[in-house]
Amino acid sequence: MSDYIIGVTGGVASGKSEVTRRFEALGVLVADADIAARQAVAPGSEGLAELVRVFGAESLDATGGLDRAAMRRRVFADPAARSALEAIIHPRVRSLLRAQCEAASGAYAIAAIPLLAEGGGRSAYPWLDRILVVDVPEAVQRERLMRRDGVDLALAESMIAAQATRAERLAVADDVLVNDGPLEALDAHVAALDRRWRVLAEMAVG
Repeated sequence: MSDYIIGVTGGVASGKSEVTRRFEALGVLVADADIAARQAVAPGSEGLAELVRVFGAESLDATGGLDRAAMRRRVFADPAARSALEAIIHPRVRSLLRAQCEAASGAYAIAAIPLLAEGGGRSAYPWLDRILVVDVPEAVQRERLMRRDGVDLALAESMIAAQATRAERLAVADDVLVNDGPLEALDAHVAALDRRWRVLAEMAVG
């Protein structure tokens, strides 16, 4: 059982997935908020049943699962609908992440939460022992988005603007990994964090 849980977050194109993959290679469990969000409203789940009660059967696709494209269109145009959807999904995501992390073996576990700063920060996740922010300058984010996703400058900037600011993310950080260099440089950063967190986890248990 892991009693020490690290939240990992970062802006779009910051390299969060590259970082968490390296922790997984070290044997650390990584619970992913994006996967948990799909599980929260999977066919047959209580979350999907509540979603249908709130939004109606038109929120389902032909297979009885959530019609994600239709739901995106609906909440994009209606802030109240977005809040109602988040009230269904977010508590279930937090519960799933915590359960997965606490059930993990190893000195510590990681909850990968892309929108941690946007979703309430520490007050929404009081069970996180530390928060790592994968940080990059906005210029690097723009360049990566344009290259990776094939978008133009205006769309890249709007994608960045839709998230919390860099300062808002850094404000919740206990640890910061600046990922503006080559991918190979991540290995040393991750190894150093792993050593530090294992010591902290041992101290917390002791």
